[in-house]
Order: sequence, then structure tokens, then C-alpha cells
Amino acid sequence: MHFALRAAAVSISFATASLAAQQAAPTSASQAPSSDTSYIDAQGTAHVTRVVPVPATVSPEAQAMLGRAILDQAATESLTDRRARTDASTAAARIAWSKICPVTIVEDKVAGIPVHIVTPDPAVESNRDKVFINLHGGGFNSDSGSYSESIPIASYSGVKVVSVLYRLAPENPFPAGIDDAITVYKELLKTYKPGHIAIYGTSAGAMMTGEVAVKLKQLGLPMPGALGIFSGIGDFARAEDSASIYSLRGFSGHLDPPSGPHDPYYIGNTDPTNPVLSPIYADLRGLPPALFVTGERDALMSGTINLHRAFLRAGIDARLVVFDAMPHAFWYNAQLPKSIEASHIMAKFLLTHVSR
Repeated sequence: MHFALRAAAVSISFATASLAAQQAAPTSASQAPSSDTSYIDAQGTAHVTRVVPVPATVSPEAQAMLGRAILDQAATESLTDRRARTDASTAAARIAWSKICPVTIVEDKVAGIPVHIVTPDPAVESNRDKVFINLHGGGFNSDSGSYSESIPIASYSGVKVVSVLYRLAPENPFPAGIDDAITVYKELLKTYKPGHIAIYGTSAGAMMTGEVAVKLKQLGLPMPGALGIFSGIGDFARAEDSASIYSLRGFSGHLDPPSGPHDPYYIGNTDPTNPVLSPIYADLRGLPPALFVTGERDALMSGTINLHRAFLRAGIDARLVVFDAMPHAFWYNAQLPKSIEASHIMAKFLLTHVSR
């Protein structure tokens, strides 16, 4: 099985027009390139095609996921439809992960903010003084991961997870969600030592995790024991390389070359270089140890790697794990062996650093 990078002259450039806008129908088998090409124009723009086999190094389940045929034609989806779709997938994920990871889930509020409270079943007595805060993914405008991110982490770590159902954009742009997360953190500080709290998230939630950490430093609040930044950028002002190469599904699906700031509906009127919004511009010194996880075919891989390097430059104990061939947030999929592996890595890191 082979993948081709979109069409016979895909332009990897921030200034290039969208290929999808030029084609009336999805690329067909007869139109797909069968050999590699590479041309660099006078402006340095790369016009390339790549024929990429499914790697034999990944599991049969991963090979099946990577081999799914997804049209490269742009699909339109209203915000209402998107939220309905992500709500359905999140509900399905709760069922799938609960079959693997026994937990107790309670819908509640913390300081007025709605949350899922996910507790390992049975509870681990030695971890009752610890708690993790999860900021879910979903593109800032929906909830695609509050169960996929909390159930396995709670189960594998033996630590209670509070998944924050923060206010969503575009109705509530930055910093509304950050304010909600900090409200929950402040409330939990009344019960838990800061070093016994970890904050983590995937995708939008990963970005918010870095943002919350910078805001906590600005506010002079005590830092949590650890951060988990699982596929998230730290720079809303500049597009990064992998966003020009991969969609959120890897090589398959529609892709527009990046243009303009990332997620303008979330940014609102905020300067994209604001150091809370874009932590790569912040003074990161003094932030807690952090684990960065991404996939090699993740649209946000470059952003994750660049933010990791910024943490290293600030002298932080920052670790990076990149999973070969995996697309964005692959650990949501309870059927993948790599999801189990990734979740164990995440859980172990967070638990280790809140147990010191």
C-alpha cells in the first residue's frame, strides 16, 4: 500500500494557494503519482511528491489505520455538526476505554467549572493525596478527548484525574479556557500540595497546558509537579514545517498550506506573540518538568518539538517521545497497541514527578 503527498505538484509553502481549491474532485488512483519528485523554486518553495509505504514496523492495527482511504477534497462542516460528531466520538471513547481501564466517572463542578472526575477502580490508597488536571483536545471549539485522555491516565497511574470542561471558542476565545483551568487549579490547591498536582492535555489541551503554566508563573502561584504537553504548539504567530506536510490524519485527507495565525477564532483579538498565548515567547525558566509526546506524521509535530527545545533552553527537565509513523493524537484510539504504550509512558512520567 502506498501514500502520495496529495498530487503531482504539492507545494510545501506558507504562501502557496491550496491545491484543493484548484481541483474539482478528489484525487483518483489514475491521477495519483507513482514516483517521487522534488523541485525547489527560486523562492525556496519545495514542490514535491512522495510515495510512502505503510511501515512494517508498526502493528497490524496501526497499519490498518494508516491505510484508510480518506478523500483529499475539502469537506465542509458546521460548528454544530462538528460538536455533534466529537460528542459522539467522545461518548464512544468512554465505552471503549472503560472496557480496558476500570474507572469510576462522576460529572461534577469544581469552583463552578464543569468537570469529569475520573478515579481508578479500585482506588489506590497511596495516591489519594495526588491529582491530575486534564485539559482536553478538540480544536478549542469542541471536546474530542476528555475521556480518551483521562480514563487511561487515571487507570495506569492510579491517580484521580479532573478533566476540565472549559469554555469553548469561538463563543469564548482566549483566555476564557485558561481562566477556567486556573480556577480549577486554585481550588485544588486548597486540598492538594502543588507538587502533588500535574497538568496535562492533548492538542488544544496541550497548548493550553503550556499557556496555563506561563500564566501561573505570571500570577506568582506555586507550580504543579509536572506538565504533559501531548502534541501541542507553543507559537500561534508562525506556521511550522509539519503543518505543511501532514493533515491531522497524517498523509491522508485534505490539507491546505498554512496561512495566517493558527486558530484565529481562539486567538480573538490577542497578539499572537503574547507570551501566555504563545509560550515559546515567554520566559519559561522555573516551569516544572514536562513530557512532550507526538507522532512522526502529526501536523503538530514541529510545534511540539520546537516548544520542547524552548523548554530545554530554559533549563527545564523536558523529555520528548516521538512515535514512528503515527498521526495526530493517535493515543485516542483504544484499539492501537501504541495507544496503550503512549498512555503508560504519560501516566508513568506524571506519577513519578508528583510522587517526589
